[in-house]
Amino acid sequence: MKRSLTFVAAMASMALLAAGCASTKASKKTGGSAAAPATGPAAASPTEAARAADMEPDVRDMATREVPELKTVHFSYDSDILDESARATLKDNAAYLKSHADMKVQVAGNCDQRGTVAYNLALGQRRAAAVRSYYKALGVPQNHVATISFGKEKLVCSESTEACWEKNRRAATLEVLSPNVAGTPALH
Repeated sequence: MKRSLTFVAAMASMALLAAGCASTKASKKTGGSAAAPATGPAAASPTEAARAADMEPDVRDMATREVPELKTVHFSYDSDILDESARATLKDNAAYLKSHADMKVQVAGNCDQRGTVAYNLALGQRRAAAVRSYYKALGVPQNHVATISFGKEKLVCSESTEACWEKNRRAATLEVLSPNVAGTPALH
């Protein structure tokens, strides 16, 4: 019952916030200014433009492929923390991405085969998000970087050894192929 009330309260708060935003926009458009309201891309506020620049691109159902210059990073057991080696690799990846400004990528988070499916999907997503966040800090446009988690579904090694598990705890940066690239198979 307590959860239901919390959910209802949260939904009511969101509805009030949305209504307040809508009335604020309406009052700005009909406010005391004699000038016509601006329209088009130039009308976006700096906050809206920043939010759009941080949005992940929608790359659902698009094929991806490995690019030799974009290296995979690895993680410690049960961790989404980028170590020094991973950060160095991502700096090189970021330099490549910035020199190929039209390229969109997908960061795929992966885990080893231990743990539940749900836990590993969440951990894989945190790993992909950590890479995306580091790319942002390095100046890679966020609207060119999508994330996905494969959890423990796409293993590169299936043995039950530490050496194998280490290979599976990774985040790969893959190029997203435009939908107009006909006949290109998805590699990941």
